[in-house]
Amino acid sequence: MARGRLIVVSGPSGVGKDTVLRALFALDPNLRYSVSYTTRAPRPGEADGVSYSFVSEPAFLRMLEAGEFLEWARVHGNLYGTSLARVRECLERGEDVVLKIDVQGAAQLRGRVPEAIFIFLLPPSDDALKARLRSRDTEDVESLATREADAVRELAEAERYDHQVVNDEVERAAREILAVVAASRGENVGQEP
Repeated sequence: MARGRLIVVSGPSGVGKDTVLRALFALDPNLRYSVSYTTRAPRPGEADGVSYSFVSEPAFLRMLEAGEFLEWARVHGNLYGTSLARVRECLERGEDVVLKIDVQGAAQLRGRVPEAIFIFLLPPSDDALKARLRSRDTEDVESLATREADAVRELAEAERYDHQVVNDEVERAAREILAVVAASRGENVGQEP
């Protein structure tokens, strides 16, 4: 059985990563999503073990010290990490695994898993990104300012990725990502249905 592929998706906060990934998984239910650990408090509608695995900072640091993370980063003041065991199990079963991670984590993986597929999700414009961040209404003023400043830094990393996909329309962006994944499998799948 062929080993699965690791697909890394990054992009600034507010670019629509979760929305595009939901559409991607609807197009290809065989893809597996790696649920990250975080010390961030759950937002309304988020479920533990589905959106993230929510843990305390001391628990996260114990896991880090034990070598349980494939990658990890402090993002917007909270810790995030990808479970090495969860990803390894899926890849060994031949499943392709999608990681939604920050540019810091992606930089770590470039050295550890250079064969991974690195995809950066871009907003259609800077103004569109700012509007999306503000319309989410999930951040206080200070947190929103941090996320906007971080977005500038994150967007500067886009050129380091194998593929850049503009999220100007969710379904189209999801089809473009699926085409990249299909090409890595040696399949010829068009972006249009």
